[in-house]
Amino acid sequence: MEREKEIYRVTLIGGFGNVLLLIFKFIAGILGNSSAMIADAIHSLSDFITDIVVIVLVGISAKPQDASHDYGHGKYETLATFMIAIALAAAATGIIYSGSMKIYGAINGEPLDAPSYLALVAAIVSIVVKELLYQYTARAGHRLKSDAVVANAWHHRSDALSSIGAAIGIGGAVVLGDNWTVLDPVASVAVGIMLGKVAYDMLKKTILELTDCSLPEEDEAEIVHIASSFEGVSEPHNLRTRKIGNRVAIEVHIRLDGDMKLRTAHEIVSSIENRLRQRFGSDAYVTIHAEPIKER
Repeated sequence: MEREKEIYRVTLIGGFGNVLLLIFKFIAGILGNSSAMIADAIHSLSDFITDIVVIVLVGISAKPQDASHDYGHGKYETLATFMIAIALAAAATGIIYSGSMKIYGAINGEPLDAPSYLALVAAIVSIVVKELLYQYTARAGHRLKSDAVVANAWHHRSDALSSIGAAIGIGGAVVLGDNWTVLDPVASVAVGIMLGKVAYDMLKKTILELTDCSLPEEDEAEIVHIASSFEGVSEPHNLRTRKIGNRVAIEVHIRLDGDMKLRTAHEIVSSIENRLRQRFGSDAYVTIHAEPIKER
């Protein structure tokens, strides 16, 4: 419950910052005639939506195992990360389309309104605030071992990066004059591309987890090494691994002397399980199946 409360607190702080920023950026984008700033505001709106998703689904993921979920509800946290990525991808698509249409219009002689200094100030404020929120949220996510919170932190960082792109485009259009107003929608397209890359990376990771992808090869090699390091243990095999939210599930078969006492075999198996939990988390699901050594 403490972990859940901490995730709520971190997410609510980020959500409060997102609400203030999206209002400020929408006003600055409209009054400052900046498509790049409006695109940035839409990104902040998607940030706020994902804050709500994290609060709701992480709360569900913290529920203990029950009759219908023998391995708990950890996958809901992965689902939260997936939904964040989808929201980010949708925002990126809309921003790229809108900016591209304005660039196309400018190429064909359609005049574009020049952005004002208000939009530039909003972009600079957003860069500072969102980077601070990223640092705060990322540290909390790594400390709490929450992929959803880390993903939400990257949403803050991507918003800061998009604000940098917006600031460059808006600043260029303001300083260089009317002949360079196209820099504003160009900046909005650049923002959309950056968001799309972040969304792609998140989707790839969460889809692998939702489809029970194995842990990385180096982690599986370490599991085999840990099991083999105990006296009397040989031939670790049938290794199966996966992630369940922020938890790891490990199943492995080992061979022991067939004449060994049951109590001794149980102590060895328990020692291996404890060592694996020390390495992969105290709440890791570890199942070890002991078999007798095959006679030559």
